[in-house]
Amino acid sequence: MAHFGFGTYRISEHNPKHIEALREAIKSGITLIDTSTNYMNGEAQRAIAQAMKSLSDEEISDVEIVSKVGYIQGSTLARHHESAFEEVVEYSENCYHSISQNFIKDQISVSLQRLEVESIDCLLLHNPEYYILDGINRGMSKEDRLDGMFQRIFDAFLALEEEVRAGRIKSYGISSNSFSKHPNDEEFLPYEDLLSLASDAAKELRNKKHSCTTIELPVNLLETEGLRCAAWAKKNKLRVLVNRPLNAQKGMKMYRLADYEEPREYYYYLNELLELTDNKVLKPLFNLISQLDESKHKYGWIGEYDIFLFSQIVPHVREFITPLDDENKTTLVDVIDLFLQEYGKMVAYECSKNTRVQLKDEFSRCDVSLQNCALKFLLDNENIDYVLIGARKLSYVTDIISIGSELLKD
Repeated sequence: MAHFGFGTYRISEHNPKHIEALREAIKSGITLIDTSTNYMNGEAQRAIAQAMKSLSDEEISDVEIVSKVGYIQGSTLARHHESAFEEVVEYSENCYHSISQNFIKDQISVSLQRLEVESIDCLLLHNPEYYILDGINRGMSKEDRLDGMFQRIFDAFLALEEEVRAGRIKSYGISSNSFSKHPNDEEFLPYEDLLSLASDAAKELRNKKHSCTTIELPVNLLETEGLRCAAWAKKNKLRVLVNRPLNAQKGMKMYRLADYEEPREYYYYLNELLELTDNKVLKPLFNLISQLDESKHKYGWIGEYDIFLFSQIVPHVREFITPLDDENKTTLVDVIDLFLQEYGKMVAYECSKNTRVQLKDEFSRCDVSLQNCALKFLLDNENIDYVLIGARKLSYVTDIISIGSELLKD
């Protein structure tokens, strides 16, 4: 049976709840932490260091840190603009990518400093298929794209073998969304020759054997194509980490494979906020809150709300409350914050109801929570070693540990 790992995609050193959740996960027996140089612009790696400082040597002795390298974003992108890294693919204005040898070595140094460790247990190339995407956009032939991709991976493996020998990492591998594509998909990253590349890299450096040990890829109850890759990996004695276990895509729609309870205090905070804003000065804010309430059941999935919250709701709220004096502003901000917390819970509840309806065939035999069924599907798969779960609150960690215990009983 697979185990749970702790994913740190949205973990920040500046949020005490995140640190508490990470600390409790380790205390509860989770021994693998997955992170990356670009997660929260490095804050995730620093959060790991902060959480582990407060734990005993015994508690962290079996904890393994898996980090990733490849993305050029945030402060790393600013460095690139000052002094360009090599072999960079420009995906968007705010997202570049590289797996060049110098960039890998640079990011290992940065990661060791943030994590406050002398060696990283496992380092993964993070979605190297950005080169394939770039090649498609530039009209390269499939043969040229793959030749270039494999050459880049081989060069990266050389750097990683050197870093293993130097002791700065203990092993390496690849995390790729394209491992989960169908082989006929233009974005598919062929994996069956990767171990040959690792062996060739080790031989060139006269290492006794290669240190490629791990792959990571998205798999969930709705997206199962990656199980082919997982089976190949296990056959070749590689460890398999699975991400995105509860955020699933079917057709063009995304679903959160989890049930949520209806928040009991939602209407209390809604009515309190409407009462506070029902005046001439704050009428725009009153209208916004009313519109949000009317639209709470219209989000496609909870991730859509998260994007809408930061791109639309928060900027408008700031605009409406800016003219207020400090005292009234502070009071109103506190009530808005409480309302938005409850509103997020209500959106999650409404989305979970819709998911139950739209995926009734997939979950027809599911007589427990959606998350129990979705996670059991992965934990029971003999080709999966770790299922990575993001848990930014202590309650999430408690729920995951509870689910794991229930499934073990079954």
